[in-house]
Amino acid sequence: MIAHLPILQVVLPLLAAPCCLLINRKALVWAFAVLASIAAFAFSLVILQQVLQTGTITYSLGGWTAPFGIEYRIDLLNAYLLLIVSGISCIILLAANTSLSAELTGHKHRLFYVVFLLCLAGMLGIIATGDAFNLFVFLEISALSSYTLIALGKERQALTASFRYLLVGTLGASFILIGIGLMYMVTGTLNMFDLSERLPQVEDSRTLITAFSFFMLGVCLKLALFPLHWWLPNAYAYAPSVVSALLAATATKVAIYILLRFIFSVFGGEFSFTTLPLQEILSVLGIAGILTASLMAIYQQNVKQLFAYSSVAQIAYMMLALAMNSTNGLIATLLHLFNHALMKGALFLALAGVMYRLGSVQLTDFAGLGRRMPWTMSAIVIGSLSLIGIPLTVGFISKWYLLRAALENGWWPLAIFILFGSLLAVVYVWRIVETAYFTPPKDRHSQIKEAPLSLLLPAWALVLANLYFGIDASFTIGVTELTAKALLGGTP
Repeated sequence: MIAHLPILQVVLPLLAAPCCLLINRKALVWAFAVLASIAAFAFSLVILQQVLQTGTITYSLGGWTAPFGIEYRIDLLNAYLLLIVSGISCIILLAANTSLSAELTGHKHRLFYVVFLLCLAGMLGIIATGDAFNLFVFLEISALSSYTLIALGKERQALTASFRYLLVGTLGASFILIGIGLMYMVTGTLNMFDLSERLPQVEDSRTLITAFSFFMLGVCLKLALFPLHWWLPNAYAYAPSVVSALLAATATKVAIYILLRFIFSVFGGEFSFTTLPLQEILSVLGIAGILTASLMAIYQQNVKQLFAYSSVAQIAYMMLALAMNSTNGLIATLLHLFNHALMKGALFLALAGVMYRLGSVQLTDFAGLGRRMPWTMSAIVIGSLSLIGIPLTVGFISKWYLLRAALENGWWPLAIFILFGSLLAVVYVWRIVETAYFTPPKDRHSQIKEAPLSLLLPAWALVLANLYFGIDASFTIGVTELTAKALLGGTP
C-alpha cells in the first residue's frame, strides 16, 4: 500500500470527484468530499515522513520505467507542497458546507464538490509527476476546474472574472506547452530527471533559450506575477468565499512550485541565473509588484479585492527572495509558500463568515463588526498582522529570512524596500481595523451575530497555525533548509 501512495495521492480525489454526482444529499456529499481530502492529506504526511527517512521516492506507472513511461518522483520539494495543498484543502472543505449554503443554490452543491476534487487532483498531480507533459495535463485539469469554481459565484461579475481567467490561463498554458515541445525537440525526452541530464548538453542552443522563455512566461501568467496579475483580483473577489480561500492558499503555490522545479531541477540554476538574466528580471518585477500591488490594495473598497492585491504583493516577495539565488533566499521563498497559505487561508475563511452574515465584504459594511463579530474580526486582524510580518506570527519568520538573504547578498537598499512594503501593508490593514473597531455600526447591523462555529473553527485552526509556526518554526525551517540545499544541488 505504501509503495503506491504517490499515485493514490492523485487517483483518490480524481475518482472521488465523479462519485459525488451519485450522492443526492448536501450534507452527505460534503462529508464524502471531506473524507477524500483527509485521506489525501494523510497520504501526504506518510509520503513526507518516508522522504525524510529514505530520500526520493520514484513510482513508475504501469511498470514502464522512465524515460519510456510516466514516472512520479517525490523528493522533499514535492512532499512539502503535497502537504500544503492537501492540508489546506481539508480545512477549506470543513467550512464549505456552511459557507456554500449562503452563496450557492442547492442544485449547484454537488457540482461544486465534483469540481473542487478535480481541482485538488490536478494540483496534486502537478506536484507529484516527474513527466513534463503529464504536468501540463494536470495543469489543465486544475485550471479548467478553477474557471468553473469561480463562475459559481452568485454575482454576475463572477462570469466575467472566470472568462478573463480562462483567456489568461489558456494563453499561459499555450506558452507552457510550446516550451515543453521545444524541450522535447532538443532532447527527445519528457521525463524531468532525464531532461535535467540532457539539457546541459544543448545549453548554447537558441531553441533551449526560446523554450525557457516561453515556459517561464506561461508559468508567470499562471502565478499572477506583476504585471501579469490582472486576472487575479476579480477572480478572488467574485468567486465563492471558499473558492477564494482555495485559490489564494494553494493555486499560486503550485505555480511557484513549477517555477522552482524547472529553474533549479530541470534547466539548472547556473543556466537560469548565469546564462540568462533571470535574477535581474525577477528583482525588478518583484520590487515593482510589491510597490504597485500594495498601493492598489490601499484603495480597494472590496475587502476580498484588497487581500487579492495583497496576494500579488506577497507573490512578488517570493520572487524577490528567489532572485537572490542563495540558500537563505530560497529558504525564504519556501517558508513563505507555507506561511502565506496559512495567512490567506485564515483570512478568506474569516471573510466567508462575514459573507455568511452580511452577504457582502465591502469595507463600509465592516463598520462596527469588531463588536458584532469579535471572533471573526480577531481572526482577520491576526491574519493581517501576519501579512505585515509582526513577531510571533509566521509572516515575521518569512520576512526575517528575506531580510537576512538581502543583507547577506549586500542588497541593503532592498532590505529597506522590504520594510517599506511592510509599512504599506500596515496602511491597508489599518483601514479594516479602523472601520471594524472605531466606526459606529450601521443600524441595519444591529441584529448581526457571530459567524457559525462551522466557519469559525476552520478559520481559527489556520489562525492558531499562524501563531504556532510563528513561535516554533523548527519544522518548517528544518524542511525548507533541506529542500533549499537539495534544489541548489540541482538534482530533481
